[in-house]
Amino acid sequence: MTADKNILTAVKLGVVSIAMFGFGYALVPLYDLICEYTGLNGKTGVISLSEADKLAIDSSRLVTVEFDTNVNSRLPWEFTAEQRTMQVHPGQIYEAIFVARNLSDRSITGQAIPSVAPGKASLYFNKTECFCFLQQTLGPGETKRMPVRFVVDTEIPGKIHRVTLSYTFFSIAGPVVTKQTTGADQVPNS
Repeated sequence: MTADKNILTAVKLGVVSIAMFGFGYALVPLYDLICEYTGLNGKTGVISLSEADKLAIDSSRLVTVEFDTNVNSRLPWEFTAEQRTMQVHPGQIYEAIFVARNLSDRSITGQAIPSVAPGKASLYFNKTECFCFLQQTLGPGETKRMPVRFVVDTEIPGKIHRVTLSYTFFSIAGPVVTKQTTGADQVPNS
């Protein structure tokens, strides 16, 4: 009888361990899905250029988009936006240019992580092209101009008048990602 209880307990623990591993494995995609639908963590949406072209433009309204640039302390780069703010009409496609410069004497690969504030606005901020979709490699002293094409959805709540698009560049160690699947009509940066 005791041997049967031990076997049953071992089976239950095995099932619980496998379930915990599966749950842990599913957390990242689950988190991304929750962020996409709730605007949590300021993640932006991605739409194709053909979808963005079909949007109606609300020329009666202006939203101020601020661009915030940051570089992790382990990455010897300068990173700025050519324009700090932009007045945009919801529904219209805009382009902002960002500039990164490698201050070191070696090639370094970095990845920009975006966020949008306020978090609710991220549900209405969509990119058709972004340097953040790809890892960026800069040679020693190299400077690179990188575009972001975006559209603010016309459904953005009327009380949101200012949106901050923030990027933080981090150093990437390991293999370089050449393209991320997003479903958007995007052209990889060269």
